[in-house]
Amino acid sequence: MRTIEVREGIPSINELLKLARDENIILKLPDGQEFLLAEIDDFEREIELTRENEELMKFLDERSKNPRTFTLNEVREQLGLK
Repeated sequence: MRTIEVREGIPSINELLKLARDENIILKLPDGQEFLLAEIDDFEREIELTRENEELMKFLDERSKNPRTFTLNEVREQLGLK
């Protein structure tokens, strides 16, 4: 992953897109805010980006700790189905 600091004289969007074809690009503003420019057609890249999503990973970790499961009959009962 490559970081490009956004200042005057930055590459055009077309130049940035050409760079993003080879690797994900982080665009960093002078105030420190960052944005990610990435190709989304590649499943492996999508998985990589998902794994880098700390909030989502924390949610999934917490969710996986709950050992409680429900039988089909319990679900039907809770939903009021026969």
